[in-house]
Amino acid sequence: MEKIKVIAVVGPTASGKTSLAVELAKKLNGEVVSADSMQVYTGMDIATAKPDSEEMAGIPHHLINIISPEEEFSVSRFCDLAGEAVRNIVSRGKVPIIAGGTGLYVDSFLGNTVFLENTKNDEIRKELSLRLEKEGVESLYGELCEKDPEAAEKIHPNNSLKIIRALEIFYSSGKTLTYQNELSHFEESPYESLVFGLTAEDRAFLYDRINRRVDIMLEKGLVEETKIFFETKSASTACQAIGYKELKPYLDGNLSLEEASENLKRATRRYAKRQLTWFRRNKDILWFDIDTLSSEELVSEAEKLAKEFLEK
Repeated sequence: MEKIKVIAVVGPTASGKTSLAVELAKKLNGEVVSADSMQVYTGMDIATAKPDSEEMAGIPHHLINIISPEEEFSVSRFCDLAGEAVRNIVSRGKVPIIAGGTGLYVDSFLGNTVFLENTKNDEIRKELSLRLEKEGVESLYGELCEKDPEAAEKIHPNNSLKIIRALEIFYSSGKTLTYQNELSHFEESPYESLVFGLTAEDRAFLYDRINRRVDIMLEKGLVEETKIFFETKSASTACQAIGYKELKPYLDGNLSLEEASENLKRATRRYAKRQLTWFRRNKDILWFDIDTLSSEELVSEAEKLAKEFLEK
């Protein structure tokens, strides 16, 4: 069966992924599928840097503003919805272009990761969280070493979130996280992908863009958006969006706006660093330096490579 050709644009926050994806969509008759774990939520426009109508430039964007912040969203659900969107785009004779910085989403989708069903159990997770408070992370890590030693080897002993998730998978499904990872490789991916990565040769160049983006977010009303969010939402995953949690101490009267702003810039820079670390593991990504190429050169080179890929 012929594979579906998909183009992806990945990289750290503020690197220009949306801009490149839109330009490619214009030139290739494409549509954009967002791979951002926070842009799926409605109402969180400024904090998640959702593209506005001007930035979208008439190009259809999928998987933005699709669920309420009160809802949980998972990589498994993303893969299902992204698959539907891509098939729909292709059925209309257009080119699907994935754009986003959530590496787990991009890799799981393009690699056709298969997920165990019924591994989410709020009661089990709550019980494990209570045990974490009472017994400490060492106890839960020791338990994981017994139940799934291979997974335990790959998880840092102090990473309580991953330890709890691995145990939740085991107790809810009877299968280990290691089995889940092995299952992921059973089915060949239906996609053939060309992945462009955006980075900067001079890291300070990227960090300066991040700092400026935060300043613009604050000018656009991020403080007010944060205030409304915490007043009206009983959110779970969504409240972890970078921007909200850093500004909350200011809203609570515990920090000045300047201090909260600096914390937000620092958190965003650290997030960008983690994104780059994640994507650097993929040896198939074609990297472009946004500080050495003009936007015209970047689009031209990416367009040329994309057309060669699509015509193969």
